[in-house]
Amino acid sequence: MNTSYIIIDNNIAPEVFKKVVEVKRLIASGKYKSVNEALDMAKLSRTAFYKYKNHVFSSDDTGMNNIATLAFTLEDFTGVLSDILSCLARKGISILTINQNIPVNGIANITISLRISNAGVSIDEIINELREIHGVNKVHLLAMN
Repeated sequence: MNTSYIIIDNNIAPEVFKKVVEVKRLIASGKYKSVNEALDMAKLSRTAFYKYKNHVFSSDDTGMNNIATLAFTLEDFTGVLSDILSCLARKGISILTINQNIPVNGIANITISLRISNAGVSIDEIINELREIHGVNKVHLLAMN
């Protein structure tokens, strides 16, 4: 499955997208004790928030796409993570964090946060190339700022 992304001007974006971004900002601020409090403040339903929270992102004034977090489902064999890291290094992408769980039933779940501002290619291209690596069963964008 090829995923591509579009950028929508905030002035014409659907209201629900704006509210999802606002709730994410409120949660990140630490001012609210729960997601429900942030949802109440933004006047957004839980259903709408959870439907879009992993698909709607905001750019900031310092430049879009500086940091991306990708989630991977990998087959548990030697060299898969190394191939992923080599692919990212060839594109000039810096690794910020790697979180790897112990493989279960031959499958490992990993999240990697990347600084992609110097990549010279879009996040779509990065993800599509990572999907082609032998042993990568799934990769998707979790967050981007």
